[in-house]
Amino acid sequence: MVIQRKPKTTPAAQAAAVDAFVSGAPDAGAYNKGVAKGNKRQISLTITPDLLRRVDELAKRTGQGRAGIINMAIYRAIEGDVFK
Repeated sequence: MVIQRKPKTTPAAQAAAVDAFVSGAPDAGAYNKGVAKGNKRQISLTITPDLLRRVDELAKRTGQGRAGIINMAIYRAIEGDVFK
């Protein structure tokens, strides 16, 4: 049986491995869900056709975009008393 030597690593590769290990910890780093778009995050949302039609009607009536209506509804649900 041959005893193998430890593979040589460069300091840069070793530092990258350490960073990857530390950033993989459950309590490490920032919350990075979604795709970064400026100071916001882009997410994927599945919605029923009827509810989407109602959101579009409300957006048209108020002069806002669909994303604005959805963001406002989520904000009001979280900050309001919907889930309390």
